[in-house]
Amino acid sequence: FLICGGMIPFAFAAMTMKSVGLAAMEMVMEVQRQFDEKPHLLDENPTERPDYDACIAISTKASLKEMVPPGAMVIFTPLLTGIFFGVTAVSGLLVGSLIASVQLAISMSNSGGAWDNAKKYIEKQSPDSELKGKGSDIHKAAVVGDTVGDPFKDTSGPALNIVMKLMAVLSLVFADTFYAINDGSGILKLA
Repeated sequence: FLICGGMIPFAFAAMTMKSVGLAAMEMVMEVQRQFDEKPHLLDENPTERPDYDACIAISTKASLKEMVPPGAMVIFTPLLTGIFFGVTAVSGLLVGSLIASVQLAISMSNSGGAWDNAKKYIEKQSPDSELKGKGSDIHKAAVVGDTVGDPFKDTSGPALNIVMKLMAVLSLVFADTFYAINDGSGILKLA
């Protein structure tokens, strides 16, 4: 269960990164729709206003809908582990999850920040420098890196703190229940 616990933060981070990508693509499609329907939005002094409410609705709905699967995984994994496999299994699950979450959160936050800073650094360079500044192929590559880095540092990295807390608190709250099932051995009595 140590390895199973260690896999949870990686699965959680993958789910949240995918969610950010899906929500961003939905937002891009909405903005494109608005530009197609109201071409004057692209004018220097537009006569029409964008539909901000549609974009806010997309963001709100996506943030709520997309967090259900990762949240359910974090909530139900320790509960089902404790009920079926007992207290020792939950302990291993929590230790694996905690160790992997700390490492992954630090790594994601730092690497996301590094990608962001690399892009900003390249943008400050002049066109005749080695990095060729804004608009160069190097800058385009840095923008792609920053596109990955933003969800790292803004979504998945910080959310892993909640993964650690939620799993630990749920396990503590249900500890008496886990002990009550076959003296802490779980329904399957494997320990």
